[in-house]
Amino acid sequence: MSLVVQKFGGSSVADADSVKRVAKRIVEYRQAGHDVVVVVSAMGDSTDDLIDLAKEISPVPPARELDMLLTAGERISMAVLAMAIANLGYHAQSFTGSQAGVITDESFGKARIIDVTPGRIRSALDDGNVAIVAGFQGVSQTTKNITTLGRGGSDTTAVALAAALNADVCEIYSDVDGVFTADPRIVPSAHKISLISYEEMLEMAASGAKILMLRCVEYARRYGVPVHVRSSFSQHQGTWVTDAPIPEAFRTAQTEETEEKMEQAIISGVAHDRSEAKLTIVGVPDIPGKAAEIFRTVGHQEIDIDMIVQNISTRDPGRTDISFTLPKDDGVKAIEALESAKGSIGFDHIQYDDQIGKLSVIGAGMRSHPGVTATLFDALADAHINIDMISTSEIRISVVTNAELLDDAVRAAHTAYGLDADDTEAIVYGGTGR
Repeated sequence: MSLVVQKFGGSSVADADSVKRVAKRIVEYRQAGHDVVVVVSAMGDSTDDLIDLAKEISPVPPARELDMLLTAGERISMAVLAMAIANLGYHAQSFTGSQAGVITDESFGKARIIDVTPGRIRSALDDGNVAIVAGFQGVSQTTKNITTLGRGGSDTTAVALAAALNADVCEIYSDVDGVFTADPRIVPSAHKISLISYEEMLEMAASGAKILMLRCVEYARRYGVPVHVRSSFSQHQGTWVTDAPIPEAFRTAQTEETEEKMEQAIISGVAHDRSEAKLTIVGVPDIPGKAAEIFRTVGHQEIDIDMIVQNISTRDPGRTDISFTLPKDDGVKAIEALESAKGSIGFDHIQYDDQIGKLSVIGAGMRSHPGVTATLFDALADAHINIDMISTSEIRISVVTNAELLDDAVRAAHTAYGLDADDTEAIVYGGTGR
Protein backbone atom coordinates (compact mmCIF):
# COMPACT_ATOMS: atom_id res chain seq x y z
CA MET A 1 0.00 0.00 0.00
CA SER A 2 1.33 3.43 -0.99
CA LEU A 3 0.65 6.80 0.58
CA VAL A 4 -0.34 9.52 -1.88
CA VAL A 5 -0.75 13.22 -1.17
CA GLN A 6 -2.98 14.92 -3.73
CA LYS A 7 -3.48 18.67 -4.10
CA PHE A 8 -6.42 20.08 -6.04
CA GLY A 9 -6.41 23.71 -7.16
CA GLY A 10 -9.32 26.11 -7.15
CA SER A 11 -10.40 25.39 -10.73
CA SER A 12 -10.51 21.66 -9.93
CA VAL A 13 -13.08 22.24 -7.15
CA ALA A 14 -14.79 25.28 -8.64
CA ASP A 15 -18.38 24.06 -8.23
CA ALA A 16 -20.46 21.13 -6.98
CA ASP A 17 -19.97 19.03 -10.13
CA SER A 18 -16.20 19.60 -9.99
CA VAL A 19 -16.09 18.58 -6.33
CA LYS A 20 -17.97 15.35 -7.15
CA ARG A 21 -15.55 14.60 -9.99
CA VAL A 22 -12.56 15.11 -7.68
CA ALA A 23 -14.18 12.92 -5.00
CA LYS A 24 -14.61 10.13 -7.54
CA ARG A 25 -10.94 10.36 -8.48
CA ILE A 26 -9.88 10.16 -4.83
CA VAL A 27 -12.10 7.13 -4.24
CA GLU A 28 -10.53 5.39 -7.24
CA TYR A 29 -7.15 5.70 -5.48
CA ARG A 30 -8.63 4.24 -2.30
CA GLN A 31 -10.11 1.37 -4.28
CA ALA A 32 -6.66 0.72 -5.76
CA GLY A 33 -5.35 0.24 -2.20
CA HIS A 34 -3.62 3.57 -1.62
CA ASP A 35 -3.84 5.70 1.51
CA VAL A 36 -4.77 9.22 0.44
CA VAL A 37 -4.22 12.66 1.96
CA VAL A 38 -5.86 15.49 0.02
CA VAL A 39 -4.97 19.19 0.13
CA VAL A 40 -7.52 21.59 -1.36
CA SER A 41 -7.52 25.21 -2.43
CA ALA A 42 -10.54 27.49 -2.16
CA MET A 43 -13.30 26.90 -4.70
CA GLY A 44 -12.83 28.81 -7.97
CA ASP A 45 -12.14 32.49 -7.34
CA SER A 46 -13.24 32.41 -3.69
CA THR A 47 -9.98 33.84 -2.38
CA ASP A 48 -10.10 36.79 -4.78
CA ASP A 49 -13.73 37.38 -3.82
CA LEU A 50 -12.79 37.46 -0.12
CA ILE A 51 -9.96 39.91 -0.82
CA ASP A 52 -12.38 42.16 -2.71
CA LEU A 53 -14.80 41.97 0.20
CA ALA A 54 -12.08 42.96 2.67
CA LYS A 55 -11.06 45.95 0.54
CA GLU A 56 -14.67 47.12 0.30
CA ILE A 57 -14.77 47.22 4.09
CA SER A 58 -11.28 48.57 4.71
CA PRO A 59 -8.71 49.98 2.23
CA VAL A 60 -5.94 48.54 4.39
CA PRO A 61 -7.38 45.60 6.34
CA PRO A 62 -5.43 44.43 9.42
CA ALA A 63 -3.12 41.63 8.32
CA ARG A 64 -4.16 39.27 11.09
CA GLU A 65 -7.86 39.62 10.33
CA LEU A 66 -7.29 39.35 6.57
CA ASP A 67 -5.55 36.01 7.08
CA MET A 68 -8.39 34.83 9.28
CA LEU A 69 -10.86 35.78 6.54
CA LEU A 70 -8.95 34.18 3.68
CA THR A 71 -8.72 30.78 5.38
CA ALA A 72 -12.50 30.49 5.08
CA GLY A 73 -12.29 29.54 1.40
CA GLU A 74 -10.26 26.38 1.97
CA ARG A 75 -12.42 25.37 4.93
CA ILE A 76 -15.46 25.35 2.67
CA SER A 77 -13.63 23.24 0.06
CA MET A 78 -12.40 20.64 2.53
CA ALA A 79 -15.83 20.20 4.14
CA VAL A 80 -17.82 19.80 0.91
CA LEU A 81 -15.20 17.42 -0.52
CA ALA A 82 -15.44 15.26 2.61
CA MET A 83 -19.21 15.21 2.11
CA ALA A 84 -18.82 14.16 -1.53
CA ILE A 85 -16.49 11.29 -0.58
CA ALA A 86 -18.89 10.15 2.12
CA ASN A 87 -21.65 10.14 -0.49
CA LEU A 88 -19.57 7.59 -2.44
CA GLY A 89 -19.43 5.28 0.55
CA TYR A 90 -15.95 6.10 1.89
CA HIS A 91 -14.96 7.80 5.12
CA ALA A 92 -13.21 11.18 5.06
CA GLN A 93 -12.18 13.66 7.74
CA SER A 94 -11.35 17.30 7.07
CA PHE A 95 -8.75 19.36 8.93
CA THR A 96 -7.74 23.00 8.95
CA GLY A 97 -4.06 23.79 8.49
CA SER A 98 -3.58 24.22 12.23
CA GLN A 99 -5.40 20.95 13.00
CA ALA A 100 -3.16 19.22 10.46
CA GLY A 101 -0.07 20.45 12.31
CA VAL A 102 1.20 23.02 9.79
CA ILE A 103 3.38 25.28 11.97
CA THR A 104 4.53 28.60 10.51
CA ASP A 105 6.28 31.82 11.41
CA GLU A 106 4.31 35.00 12.18
CA SER A 107 4.45 36.64 8.72
CA PHE A 108 0.80 37.25 7.85
CA GLY A 109 0.03 36.83 4.16
CA LYS A 110 3.32 35.10 3.32
CA ALA A 111 4.11 32.84 6.26
CA ARG A 112 6.77 30.16 5.92
CA ILE A 113 6.33 26.63 7.18
CA ILE A 114 8.63 25.89 10.12
CA ASP A 115 7.46 22.37 10.92
CA VAL A 116 4.69 19.88 10.22
CA THR A 117 3.42 17.63 13.03
CA PRO A 118 0.79 15.48 11.29
CA GLY A 119 -0.27 13.32 14.24
CA ARG A 120 -3.98 13.79 13.60
CA ILE A 121 -3.55 13.09 9.90
CA ARG A 122 -1.71 9.86 10.62
CA SER A 123 -4.43 8.79 13.06
CA ALA A 124 -7.13 9.51 10.48
CA LEU A 125 -5.29 7.35 7.92
CA ASP A 126 -4.81 4.54 10.44
CA ASP A 127 -8.58 4.56 11.01
CA GLY A 128 -9.18 4.07 7.28
CA ASN A 129 -10.16 7.64 6.43
CA VAL A 130 -9.22 9.90 3.58
CA ALA A 131 -7.63 12.92 5.28
CA ILE A 132 -8.54 16.25 3.71
CA VAL A 133 -6.47 19.31 4.65
CA ALA A 134 -7.16 22.97 3.96
CA GLY A 135 -4.22 24.28 1.97
CA PHE A 136 -2.62 27.73 2.07
CA GLN A 137 -2.82 28.06 5.87
CA GLY A 138 -1.17 27.20 9.15
CA VAL A 139 -0.72 28.43 12.69
CA SER A 140 2.06 30.60 14.12
CA GLN A 141 4.50 28.75 16.34
CA THR A 142 4.81 31.64 18.79
CA THR A 143 1.45 33.44 18.93
CA LYS A 144 -0.86 30.64 17.72
CA ASN A 145 -2.42 33.10 15.26
CA ILE A 146 -3.85 31.71 12.03
CA THR A 147 -1.57 32.51 9.07
CA THR A 148 -1.68 32.13 5.30
CA LEU A 149 1.22 31.08 3.08
CA GLY A 150 0.67 33.41 0.12
CA ARG A 151 -0.23 32.61 -3.47
CA GLY A 152 0.42 28.98 -4.34
CA GLY A 153 0.55 28.11 -0.65
CA SER A 154 -1.59 24.99 -1.14
CA ASP A 155 1.19 23.48 -3.27
CA THR A 156 3.63 24.05 -0.43
CA THR A 157 1.18 22.58 2.11
CA ALA A 158 0.88 19.44 0.00
CA VAL A 159 4.62 18.88 -0.44
CA ALA A 160 5.31 19.66 3.24
CA LEU A 161 2.71 17.10 4.32
CA ALA A 162 4.12 14.56 1.85
CA ALA A 163 7.58 15.05 3.36
CA ALA A 164 6.32 14.81 6.96
CA LEU A 165 4.28 11.66 6.21
CA ASN A 166 7.03 10.10 4.07
CA ALA A 167 4.55 9.79 1.20
CA ASP A 168 5.47 7.90 -1.95
CA VAL A 169 4.39 10.74 -4.23
CA CYS A 170 2.78 14.19 -4.16
CA GLU A 171 0.36 14.80 -7.02
CA ILE A 172 -0.39 18.43 -7.88
CA TYR A 173 -3.63 18.71 -9.85
CA SER A 174 -4.62 21.83 -11.78
CA ASP A 175 -6.37 22.44 -15.10
CA VAL A 176 -3.46 21.79 -17.45
CA ASP A 177 -1.77 18.47 -18.21
CA GLY A 178 1.62 19.30 -16.70
CA VAL A 179 4.60 21.61 -17.07
CA PHE A 180 5.08 22.98 -20.58
CA THR A 181 8.11 24.43 -22.35
CA ALA A 182 6.39 27.84 -22.22
CA ASP A 183 3.04 29.28 -21.25
CA PRO A 184 0.68 27.79 -23.87
CA ARG A 185 -1.44 30.94 -23.76
CA ILE A 186 1.51 32.76 -25.31
CA VAL A 187 3.13 29.90 -27.24
CA PRO A 188 0.44 27.54 -28.61
CA SER A 189 3.21 25.26 -29.93
CA ALA A 190 4.63 24.64 -26.43
CA HIS A 191 4.89 20.96 -25.56
CA LYS A 192 4.63 19.09 -22.28
CA ILE A 193 7.79 18.18 -20.39
CA SER A 194 7.48 14.56 -19.23
CA LEU A 195 10.34 14.57 -16.73
CA ILE A 196 12.27 17.47 -15.19
CA SER A 197 14.85 17.78 -12.42
CA TYR A 198 14.29 19.69 -9.19
CA GLU A 199 17.06 22.09 -10.19
CA GLU A 200 15.46 23.01 -13.51
CA MET A 201 11.99 23.25 -11.98
CA LEU A 202 13.35 25.55 -9.27
CA GLU A 203 14.75 27.89 -11.89
CA MET A 204 11.52 27.83 -13.89
CA ALA A 205 9.42 28.56 -10.79
CA ALA A 206 11.77 31.38 -9.73
CA SER A 207 11.59 32.80 -13.24
CA GLY A 208 7.82 33.12 -13.35
CA ALA A 209 6.44 29.72 -14.41
CA LYS A 210 3.18 29.60 -12.44
CA ILE A 211 2.37 25.89 -12.56
CA LEU A 212 4.45 25.20 -9.41
CA MET A 213 5.43 27.78 -6.83
CA LEU A 214 9.05 28.25 -5.79
CA ARG A 215 8.71 27.28 -2.12
CA CYS A 216 6.86 24.10 -3.09
CA VAL A 217 9.75 22.98 -5.33
CA GLU A 218 12.34 23.97 -2.71
CA TYR A 219 10.56 21.78 -0.17
CA ALA A 220 10.31 18.87 -2.62
CA ARG A 221 14.03 18.98 -3.42
CA ARG A 222 15.06 19.32 0.23
CA TYR A 223 13.12 16.22 1.25
CA GLY A 224 13.30 14.26 -2.01
CA VAL A 225 9.53 14.22 -2.58
CA PRO A 226 8.60 13.06 -6.12
CA VAL A 227 6.04 15.49 -7.53
CA HIS A 228 3.63 14.59 -10.33
CA VAL A 229 2.02 17.65 -11.95
CA ARG A 230 -1.14 16.73 -13.84
CA SER A 231 -4.69 17.73 -14.72
CA SER A 232 -7.75 16.80 -12.68
CA PHE A 233 -9.78 16.99 -15.90
CA SER A 234 -7.98 14.15 -17.72
CA GLN A 235 -6.23 10.84 -17.04
CA HIS A 236 -3.10 11.81 -18.97
CA GLN A 237 0.33 11.37 -17.44
CA GLY A 238 1.63 14.77 -16.41
CA THR A 239 5.12 16.01 -15.60
CA TRP A 240 7.29 14.21 -13.05
CA VAL A 241 9.54 16.51 -11.02
CA THR A 242 12.23 14.37 -9.42
CA ASP A 243 15.92 13.49 -9.47
CA ALA A 244 15.21 9.82 -8.70
CA PRO A 245 13.42 7.09 -10.65
CA ILE A 246 9.62 7.37 -10.72
CA PRO A 247 8.18 5.44 -7.72
CA GLU A 248 7.51 1.79 -8.56
CA ALA A 249 3.83 1.85 -7.57
CA PHE A 250 3.19 4.62 -10.11
CA ARG A 251 5.22 3.33 -13.02
CA THR A 252 3.39 2.58 -16.24
CA ALA A 253 4.47 1.59 -19.71
CA GLN A 254 4.28 5.28 -20.57
CA THR A 255 6.58 6.38 -17.73
CA GLU A 256 9.13 3.68 -18.54
CA GLU A 257 9.10 4.69 -22.19
CA THR A 258 9.58 8.31 -21.12
CA GLU A 259 12.63 7.46 -19.02
CA GLU A 260 14.17 5.37 -21.78
CA LYS A 261 13.74 8.07 -24.40
CA MET A 262 14.69 11.01 -22.21
CA GLU A 263 17.76 12.85 -23.40
CA GLN A 264 19.04 15.94 -21.67
CA ALA A 265 17.70 18.83 -23.71
CA ILE A 266 19.91 21.89 -23.91
CA ILE A 267 16.97 24.08 -22.94
CA SER A 268 14.05 22.67 -20.97
CA GLY A 269 11.78 25.68 -21.12
CA VAL A 270 11.18 29.40 -21.48
CA ALA A 271 9.58 31.23 -18.53
CA HIS A 272 8.37 34.79 -18.20
CA ASP A 273 7.36 37.12 -15.40
CA ARG A 274 5.36 40.37 -15.48
CA SER A 275 5.19 40.82 -11.72
CA GLU A 276 8.49 42.69 -11.27
CA ALA A 277 9.60 46.31 -11.49
CA LYS A 278 13.04 47.90 -11.91
CA LEU A 279 14.41 50.37 -9.39
CA THR A 280 17.59 52.34 -10.13
CA ILE A 281 19.43 54.31 -7.47
CA VAL A 282 21.38 57.00 -9.30
CA GLY A 283 24.57 58.62 -8.01
CA VAL A 284 25.55 56.30 -5.15
CA PRO A 285 28.98 57.12 -3.64
CA ASP A 286 31.38 54.50 -5.01
CA ILE A 287 32.85 53.50 -1.66
CA PRO A 288 32.75 50.20 0.27
CA GLY A 289 29.61 49.61 2.32
CA LYS A 290 27.12 51.71 0.35
CA ALA A 291 25.67 48.78 -1.62
CA ALA A 292 25.36 46.84 1.62
CA GLU A 293 23.50 49.75 3.20
CA ILE A 294 21.09 49.92 0.26
CA PHE A 295 20.21 46.24 0.33
CA ARG A 296 20.07 46.15 4.11
CA THR A 297 17.52 48.98 3.97
CA VAL A 298 15.43 47.05 1.43
CA GLY A 299 15.90 43.77 3.30
CA HIS A 300 14.53 45.24 6.52
CA GLN A 301 11.24 45.71 4.62
CA GLU A 302 11.19 41.96 3.84
CA ILE A 303 11.40 42.66 0.11
CA ASP A 304 12.87 40.01 -2.18
CA ILE A 305 15.47 41.24 -4.67
CA ASP A 306 15.96 39.44 -7.98
CA MET A 307 18.38 40.81 -10.60
CA ILE A 308 21.10 43.34 -9.69
CA VAL A 309 23.28 45.46 -11.99
CA GLN A 310 25.87 48.05 -10.94
CA ASN A 311 27.47 50.54 -13.33
CA ILE A 312 30.09 53.23 -12.81
CA SER A 313 28.53 56.63 -13.49
CA THR A 314 29.77 58.25 -16.69
CA ARG A 315 29.05 61.72 -15.24
CA ASP A 316 30.96 61.29 -11.97
CA PRO A 317 33.71 58.64 -11.70
CA GLY A 318 33.34 58.71 -7.92
CA ARG A 319 29.71 57.55 -8.09
CA THR A 320 27.84 54.50 -9.31
CA ASP A 321 24.30 53.56 -10.36
CA ILE A 322 22.71 50.44 -8.87
CA SER A 323 19.66 48.83 -10.51
CA PHE A 324 17.68 45.87 -9.22
CA THR A 325 14.34 44.21 -9.82
CA LEU A 326 11.76 43.55 -7.13
CA PRO A 327 8.05 42.64 -6.91
CA LYS A 328 5.81 45.45 -8.18
CA ASP A 329 3.70 45.17 -5.04
CA ASP A 330 6.74 46.17 -2.96
CA GLY A 331 7.82 49.10 -5.14
CA VAL A 332 6.30 51.92 -3.08
CA LYS A 333 7.54 50.39 0.16
CA ALA A 334 11.09 50.09 -1.20
CA ILE A 335 11.15 53.69 -2.48
CA GLU A 336 9.87 55.05 0.83
CA ALA A 337 12.48 53.09 2.79
CA LEU A 338 15.32 54.23 0.52
CA GLU A 339 14.22 57.86 0.51
CA SER A 340 14.19 57.85 4.31
CA ALA A 341 17.81 56.62 4.22
CA LYS A 342 18.89 59.02 1.46
CA GLY A 343 20.91 61.22 3.77
CA SER A 344 22.90 58.30 5.13
CA ILE A 345 23.46 56.56 1.78
CA GLY A 346 24.13 59.80 -0.10
CA PHE A 347 22.61 58.93 -3.49
CA ASP A 348 21.24 61.47 -5.96
CA HIS A 349 17.78 60.21 -6.91
CA ILE A 350 15.68 57.09 -7.65
CA GLN A 351 14.24 55.95 -10.99
CA TYR A 352 11.36 53.46 -11.03
CA ASP A 353 9.95 51.47 -13.96
CA ASP A 354 7.08 49.01 -13.50
CA GLN A 355 6.56 48.39 -17.22
CA ILE A 356 9.14 45.64 -17.58
CA GLY A 357 9.02 41.92 -18.27
CA LYS A 358 11.53 39.20 -17.47
CA LEU A 359 12.32 36.39 -19.91
CA SER A 360 14.30 33.35 -18.77
CA VAL A 361 15.58 30.30 -20.62
CA ILE A 362 16.34 27.30 -18.40
CA GLY A 363 18.17 24.05 -19.06
CA ALA A 364 20.79 21.91 -17.34
CA GLY A 365 22.18 21.11 -20.79
CA MET A 366 23.55 24.62 -21.22
CA ARG A 367 26.39 23.75 -18.83
CA SER A 368 28.09 21.73 -21.56
CA HIS A 369 26.84 23.53 -24.69
CA PRO A 370 28.58 26.76 -25.71
CA GLY A 371 26.64 29.28 -27.76
CA VAL A 372 23.39 29.16 -25.78
CA THR A 373 23.65 32.83 -24.84
CA ALA A 374 24.41 33.88 -28.40
CA THR A 375 21.34 31.99 -29.65
CA LEU A 376 19.10 33.94 -27.26
CA PHE A 377 20.57 37.32 -28.14
CA ASP A 378 20.40 36.58 -31.88
CA ALA A 379 16.73 35.61 -31.54
CA LEU A 380 15.88 38.78 -29.62
CA ALA A 381 17.83 40.94 -32.05
CA ASP A 382 16.01 39.41 -35.02
CA ALA A 383 12.71 40.21 -33.27
CA HIS A 384 13.89 43.83 -32.68
CA ILE A 385 13.73 43.43 -28.90
CA ASN A 386 16.08 45.51 -26.75
CA ILE A 387 17.55 44.22 -23.48
CA ASP A 388 17.73 46.31 -20.29
CA MET A 389 19.32 43.87 -17.82
CA ILE A 390 20.97 40.45 -17.93
CA SER A 391 21.42 37.84 -15.21
CA THR A 392 22.71 34.27 -15.39
CA SER A 393 23.18 31.13 -13.34
CA GLU A 394 24.71 27.79 -14.34
CA ILE A 395 21.46 26.68 -15.96
CA ARG A 396 19.55 29.92 -16.56
CA ILE A 397 19.81 33.12 -18.60
CA SER A 398 17.38 35.93 -17.71
CA VAL A 399 16.89 39.24 -19.46
CA VAL A 400 14.64 42.21 -18.75
CA THR A 401 12.86 43.96 -21.58
CA ASN A 402 9.86 46.22 -22.16
CA ALA A 403 6.62 44.61 -20.93
CA GLU A 404 4.88 45.21 -24.25
CA LEU A 405 7.53 43.14 -26.06
CA LEU A 406 7.61 40.23 -23.61
CA ASP A 407 5.22 37.91 -25.49
CA ASP A 408 7.18 38.38 -28.71
CA ALA A 409 10.40 37.68 -26.82
CA VAL A 410 9.03 34.43 -25.37
CA ARG A 411 7.92 33.19 -28.78
CA ALA A 412 11.22 34.14 -30.41
CA ALA A 413 13.30 32.32 -27.78
CA HIS A 414 11.04 29.25 -27.83
CA THR A 415 11.45 28.92 -31.60
CA ALA A 416 15.17 29.66 -31.56
CA TYR A 417 15.88 26.72 -29.23
CA GLY A 418 13.78 24.30 -31.29
CA LEU A 419 11.12 23.83 -28.62
CA ASP A 420 8.07 24.27 -30.86
CA ALA A 421 5.86 21.18 -31.13
CA ASP A 422 4.41 20.11 -34.49
CA ASP A 423 0.89 20.13 -33.07
CA THR A 424 -0.82 22.07 -30.29
CA GLU A 425 -0.45 19.93 -27.15
CA ALA A 426 -1.66 22.20 -24.38
CA ILE A 427 -5.28 22.19 -23.28
CA VAL A 428 -6.50 24.47 -20.51
CA TYR A 429 -9.54 22.61 -19.22
CA GLY A 430 -10.87 25.34 -16.96
CA GLY A 431 -10.06 28.31 -14.78
CA THR A 432 -6.82 30.18 -15.29
CA GLY A 433 -4.23 27.39 -15.46
CA ARG A 434 -3.51 27.26 -11.73
